[in-house]
Amino acid sequence: MQTRGLWFLLLACLARLASAETPLRIEHLVRCGDLLDHSHQRFCLCAHGLDDQPLHVRFGGQMLTAERQGQGLQFEAQPGQHSGPLLLAQGGRFSNPVWLSLADNHVVAARPGETAQNMDGLSTYVNLVSVIIDAQGEGLQQAQALARKYSASVVAAIPVLNTYQLRLPTRDLTERDALVLRLGSETGVAAVVIEEGAAVEQAPPAPGPAPGEDEWASNRFADALNYYRRRIPARGAPLETVPVKVGVIERSVDFDSPDFAEYLGACELPRTCVYARDAAQASQHGSSVVGVLAAHWQKGGNTGLLRGLDGASKGFEVIVDRDSDAGVLANVAASVNLVEDGARVLNWSWGLNRIGAKAVQGGDVDSEVHSGLAMKGYEALLEAFFRWLRQNHPDVVVVNSAGNGGASADSDEYRLPSSLVTDQLLVVGGHQRSDQADMAVGAPGYAVKRASSNIGLRVDISAAACTHGATDANGEAGTVHCGTSFATPMVSGTVAAMLSINPALTPEQLRILLRRSALPIGGNYDFDSVGAENLTAPILPSERNFDLNHPDVGRSARLDIQKAFDLAVQSRDRRR
Repeated sequence: MQTRGLWFLLLACLARLASAETPLRIEHLVRCGDLLDHSHQRFCLCAHGLDDQPLHVRFGGQMLTAERQGQGLQFEAQPGQHSGPLLLAQGGRFSNPVWLSLADNHVVAARPGETAQNMDGLSTYVNLVSVIIDAQGEGLQQAQALARKYSASVVAAIPVLNTYQLRLPTRDLTERDALVLRLGSETGVAAVVIEEGAAVEQAPPAPGPAPGEDEWASNRFADALNYYRRRIPARGAPLETVPVKVGVIERSVDFDSPDFAEYLGACELPRTCVYARDAAQASQHGSSVVGVLAAHWQKGGNTGLLRGLDGASKGFEVIVDRDSDAGVLANVAASVNLVEDGARVLNWSWGLNRIGAKAVQGGDVDSEVHSGLAMKGYEALLEAFFRWLRQNHPDVVVVNSAGNGGASADSDEYRLPSSLVTDQLLVVGGHQRSDQADMAVGAPGYAVKRASSNIGLRVDISAAACTHGATDANGEAGTVHCGTSFATPMVSGTVAAMLSINPALTPEQLRILLRRSALPIGGNYDFDSVGAENLTAPILPSERNFDLNHPDVGRSARLDIQKAFDLAVQSRDRRR
């Protein structure tokens, strides 16, 4: 079965032709072959623009030997190699660098004909499910025993989470659901995860109104960059910073866009580096999310936060990966690999709603919805991930979007993963500039809650929700995209920069500093239950020097990047 599917990814690449002027791009890269064979890690790569000239595959400072068929390549990692950037070079052209993880957590997506619509009208996998084995169990052996019992096969795994993906002998959803029930009742099986929804990158939201130049001013974006650039190299008291890895769970980035063209070819710290698969269009979700972090200044009309710190920082590595098209399972597998490869910050601009979730103003939430059966499995998988994170990587922080359903982000029955309670998860809501022009940036009314943003006590902080998407046109700003997906990388970038200043900061301390530095937004609700205007957990007196009468107390928290940087600098002094 593995051999038959080995070249599956590459078939779409075979017929393409290229010339010397064609851009060289890596579009897909997945682990292939036997995913359970940790001693021989084989990868399949699909490129665009390969011609007949000698091809060089560069990985970790070495050249890899690859088998080529058309625009497709296969190669094996060699013993002793470590995860790192991989790129192609041919005829003086260089591809986009992608991150090749040699961690052992990979999953497979359904192939054509292996999905069907369930009774809720959602696409779901017919013959691929995953089982989470109890922590004390021998995961692989138990999964293989289950596979033998039910005439299935183990095809992939996230071993550190004791999660194993099975290919079932089922032909329709009736057979699958019956087998899922039997698997779930087996001794040693903690949960069964089914995959729902099209396994594709999120589409960008509908265009929003063009944000004014002061949209990001609500988070003191320019003030923060000026502070970092001046304070880090300050004469007489310079600060030593460290490079930081940021993992972004997205599919790809458009390297034909001027926002990202400078990241083609090899990249070395201390500059900001972006490692990602190439997207077909600049308007896709990943380019907009990553653009908030790393878009080149002045070339495409955008200004990436971390890119703006180049010259003062020791650099940031922005690694964009989703492992495969296997939905939530792939998001988690990629997250595990990125953490094992050294990422301190994970950006999750995605989330799930259960069918039946209600918007605050009434009506059903109709985006990113899933059945109760799927949500139960997803919750178990995400809880296993955060348990593993707490036990093995307590210094890693995950920054997650609150969602755009205009609903509560608090209930774990209806919203994931933002509802999960852990110090290692920061949840971000979205705001936009108010129509009150003559108002100071620190005033609560300078920005207002974006109507679609999810709200609640589980939301830690809000950030500007609107950004210009990437565009293929040089010097022009792209279409405006709005949503918590784009507020989230603003917070992820802030956290990464804070860690570059003080890498000893824990996730709990990062949250405290973000909240202490936050600007107010909205009215004072006196700690009432979540209402239509309550965007985040209310600011506490302890977050305002225990001043019970402080005007910010009871209001929601709005990101202040400049003050967050300043508190990170101050935290260095306190640890001495």
